[in-house]
Amino acid sequence: MILSPRGLRAATANLLQLVQHGHLADLRPMPARMIDDGPYRSVYRYRPPEGVVPAGPPVLFVPPLAAPARCYDLRRGCSLAEHVVRAGRRSYLLDYGPVRYGDRGLGLPEWIGDVLPGAIRAVSRDAGGQPVQLVGWCLGGLFSLLAAADDPDLPIASVAVIAAPVDAGAVRLAAPLRPLLGLTRGAEADVLGLMFGGVPRPLVKRAYRVAGTDRFMLRPYKILTNLDNADFLAQAEAVDHFTDSMTAYPGRTARQIYRALLRDNSLMRGGIEIGDRRVELGRVAVPVLAIAGRGDVLAPVRAVLPLIRLLAGAPQVRFEIVSGGHLGVLTGRSAKATTWRHLDRWLDEGIVRHGIRPQRTTATV
Repeated sequence: MILSPRGLRAATANLLQLVQHGHLADLRPMPARMIDDGPYRSVYRYRPPEGVVPAGPPVLFVPPLAAPARCYDLRRGCSLAEHVVRAGRRSYLLDYGPVRYGDRGLGLPEWIGDVLPGAIRAVSRDAGGQPVQLVGWCLGGLFSLLAAADDPDLPIASVAVIAAPVDAGAVRLAAPLRPLLGLTRGAEADVLGLMFGGVPRPLVKRAYRVAGTDRFMLRPYKILTNLDNADFLAQAEAVDHFTDSMTAYPGRTARQIYRALLRDNSLMRGGIEIGDRRVELGRVAVPVLAIAGRGDVLAPVRAVLPLIRLLAGAPQVRFEIVSGGHLGVLTGRSAKATTWRHLDRWLDEGIVRHGIRPQRTTATV
């Protein structure tokens, strides 16, 4: 690697920044205030920039389990939350909080029938009774769809799902596990639940890194060849911080996800059993935007595409394909020109659907 004089100066400046401050990425979270606090959920309203009057149906970011809610606010300059807030939208975040051994009895009925609906209602109340536009990444997207299907009376305006794999059969990483699942009937999840109360945090972190093995192996080389690129180095630092913040899966939830989504691939047959009822994706009755990444090994395009067929009851299903891996689709350096643009258009259309005139001008002082 031979740097130009300009590149050498940039690399030297980056290294000095690291030595002096210990970081390049601005990891300050977007300012927010808690508006609702219940069992296994805290709901935050993001504070708009000074002079910006937020308007339109509220946006609620729904994270997946085990991943920190900071997935939507990775770092300043590459934060979906920052982007949406600065666009003048009422923006909220659901945070499940830490998962402990004592939470091992939590299952899908609690998350889909109580935690997420409670957050949706809280956001709607805080926004003057307006319906809520959900944005869910990965399992957060599937939970959003299942909550909408389970209770059609929830105040939901629309659902945007990003990198949500509905067809486990199309996920190549899961293929080696299927013969094992057939022999053991998913007993591994039971063992994990008994020993640790669920899938422990170190295992979740390792699984996420294994999903990006090729990139992980090439990472030292990429760092060396981008020493002059402060934005690249900041993104790598922010992704490391995100991965180190992974939490655990509650035992009962892990077993249910393991069996219904991975072993039985139940969503491809239309729905799953949640408690004493069957929840069918065909009952989703709100518009849906689905976004898939070409380079996503956890939610490849083929694993997301069946949503078009399965969401037969939705008045509109829009499907978009963008570049990027599993996290990159949501908040990679190129996401602002792809995923975020699709989401902007979708949310703008939501304002029109509900007859609310946007108010995104900066107020004069």
